[in-house]
Amino acid sequence: MSDGKRSPVVYIQRTETFSACHRLHSSALDADENRRIFGKCNNPNGHGHNYRLEVTLRGPVDASTGMVMNLVDLKNHMEGAVLSVLDHKNIDKDVPYFKDTVSTAENIAIFIWDRLEELIPDGLLYEVKLHETDKNVAIYRGEKE
Repeated sequence: MSDGKRSPVVYIQRTETFSACHRLHSSALDADENRRIFGKCNNPNGHGHNYRLEVTLRGPVDASTGMVMNLVDLKNHMEGAVLSVLDHKNIDKDVPYFKDTVSTAENIAIFIWDRLEELIPDGLLYEVKLHETDKNVAIYRGEKE
């Protein structure tokens, strides 16, 4: 704001769903170790999920638009960078990123973050929350150790 006041900071969120299949399997492990670690999720034919994706942005409310970001733009970014790539796909076979990366919910959340971070204005992307099932959720905020 030009009058010296600080802009309120708001969190906004967009939720989308997609369906995809994958197989939890690491080329760094032998077959027995893969079966031991990943169990039934190591099925050679894979298995599917109906994922729920929540993308949260955090930023100041623009005084002229009243928005942190236009949610239509966020919807379009999610569609183009994520849903068109993952929906109704075999993640391991159809998405090159997962050729050598195990397609866990954690790694899928990181993949989504990286794709969206290229499109969303700097500093606005706050959180990617990926519900693999009703009970299994991965949350990524771009943090690294």
